[in-house]
Amino acid sequence: MTHKAKWLLFAPAGLAVIGAGASMVHWAGSLKDQQAPTSKWLAAGTAALVVFNAGISLFGRGVVEKVLHEVREKPQPHQN
Repeated sequence: MTHKAKWLLFAPAGLAVIGAGASMVHWAGSLKDQQAPTSKWLAAGTAALVVFNAGISLFGRGVVEKVLHEVREKPQPHQN
């Protein structure tokens, strides 16, 4: 798989997972506001942060692949 293909896979996937994690954080907060049992909103919040951080990792991998694509795969202009 090329660096460009990896970049085009990881960057959008990372953004989608970041969005899901952010939504889950809000959901966990609403559970706390509704005075749900501590174990329920704590588990939801922990899962939300895991998902959010996974999204950041995926997006970061996409950035790395973009840089590698630019360095290794793009043709370099001729120098005199």
